[in-house]
Amino acid sequence: MNGSSTSRAFSQSAADRPKAAKHSPPYSIRFTDEERAQLNRDAGTLSLATYIRLNLFCDGDPSASPRKLIRKRQQPSAELAVLGHMLGGLGRSRLASNLNQLAKAANVGALPVTSDLEQELHEACEAIGQMRAELIEALGIKAQ
Repeated sequence: MNGSSTSRAFSQSAADRPKAAKHSPPYSIRFTDEERAQLNRDAGTLSLATYIRLNLFCDGDPSASPRKLIRKRQQPSAELAVLGHMLGGLGRSRLASNLNQLAKAANVGALPVTSDLEQELHEACEAIGQMRAELIEALGIKAQ
């Protein structure tokens, strides 16, 4: 497989990923430290966004709100926090950038591509993808 077909395979793989759902843009409000602390205290087990929505649209009465507005605040377990940290580290590791640089070097002939090297690169890509998929599954989040 030459460099351009490898590049095409990577591009096709990226194109096959499901697209993220479109959301309306967020609305940003700045609070003083005291205001933010008061909001957090008043929200109790509700997420801050849910608490603010309830007060804006339902006069603070959860029974008057659509059920989907109410989301309980959940603290991640220590295990999930570690997994999240690992997933973040995988994202920050610049592996994708490094693989892209290898592909560019192979395309211009600066990196001699033997069948052994090609096999090792494919295995590395598969291993990285598998790590990412397992971390995402363990965290229970949607892949982007």
